[in-house]
Amino acid sequence: MRFNIFNRRTRVAMCFLILCCLIINPSCDSTQNTLINIQNKYQLDTILNQYVDEGYFPFLFARLEDKNGRVLYEHCRINRNLIPKEVINEQTWIRIWSMSKIITITIIMDLVEDGHLHLDEPVTKYIPEFDSLQVAVNEKGIPLGQIQNKNIGCKYTLVKPDSIMTLRHLINHQAGFYYATTGIDCIDSILVSKNLPHASNSDDLINRLATVPLLLHPGSKYYYGTNTTVLGMVAERATGLSLKNLVEIKLFNRLNIQGLKYNLSKGETLLPYFTGIDSTLRIARKGELDIFGPDLPFYRPDNQLYLGGEGMVATADGYADFLRIFLHNGKLNDKRFLDENTIDEIVSPHTQFNSPWGYNGYNLWITGDTLRKRGWGEEGLWQGGGYEGTQFWIDSKREFVGVIMTQIHHTPNGGWDMYNDFRGALYQQFWKDER
Repeated sequence: MRFNIFNRRTRVAMCFLILCCLIINPSCDSTQNTLINIQNKYQLDTILNQYVDEGYFPFLFARLEDKNGRVLYEHCRINRNLIPKEVINEQTWIRIWSMSKIITITIIMDLVEDGHLHLDEPVTKYIPEFDSLQVAVNEKGIPLGQIQNKNIGCKYTLVKPDSIMTLRHLINHQAGFYYATTGIDCIDSILVSKNLPHASNSDDLINRLATVPLLLHPGSKYYYGTNTTVLGMVAERATGLSLKNLVEIKLFNRLNIQGLKYNLSKGETLLPYFTGIDSTLRIARKGELDIFGPDLPFYRPDNQLYLGGEGMVATADGYADFLRIFLHNGKLNDKRFLDENTIDEIVSPHTQFNSPWGYNGYNLWITGDTLRKRGWGEEGLWQGGGYEGTQFWIDSKREFVGVIMTQIHHTPNGGWDMYNDFRGALYQQFWKDER
């Protein structure tokens, strides 16, 4: 005979408590509470549908999650003329390009917390090959990255940098590196000739970059480029681990984040590259995605080059999980990844202070009040995006994250308005509800 520790009165009381819980809160789970309520999801669906149906995007997948991972909104629209069969959902692998950067930066900041790195250390401590780097200047000694007129011809000389390049310069895009899209033909052609995405590994990439001129003296000015990829190679040399292994150890194993990686598994494929550069949405031709020149990163299973600034693929679900670390001040799934002070440092002003649109943290753009004045969003959002149209934002006030996935590097004219239209419609619902 089984011994029953509950008498009849106790069992009745417990049943009553459970019933009350179900009536008051059907989930009986306090984590389901959220600070926002999206009243008109049809309005948001319609905006995404319109931009796909009118030929601006091959597909759009939007997902909003609260700080506990509850899906607040999700919708997908696909142009079946361009993508006739593929299923696209929260588990679809997407090339995220520069959305890789903030992932690499969090890895770097974790290494800083552990004492493996210091942001004011010279880069050459870890990459001595860069001791030979020089800066391209014009006949007046002005670095080419400071010259507004791109039609300057290709007369330049190389001079020794007047300051020591540090990890802080890399994290703030002030090291002098760039992409092959400067508009200065002779500089772009040098970078293109190095075929960076097809380096066999990090050491090979370092040797190729070591022969490319810098556009600025380190620390002198913000210039967007391959700085975060160099930062990832610093992490590799400081730890003796590949960036792929670091992501697996620190994000997958520690926090149980799935849906972020560098290499596809055997049998996995990615969606095609699309463009609307000539006002017609179509599959892109070789060379039209020209950030490195005609060559693009590899994602195949045997790839051993991990581009910390451009090289990851992600699912919407996995990337949203990563973003939720910021809503939990450095924690996820009750596991600490970064200290609260580190999160504060990442989102504090570091560059581009005078923009009416906001300022740059450590590769997170923090929006100013212009976005709200124009009805397109909110002041104080932490946001970023990728080369093929992917975008994310973190709303720390309302405690949710947003991810928009697509694959197009240049929409037909007017296509980029989708981001402001979608986010504007969303926030206008919030403002109405918050009055």
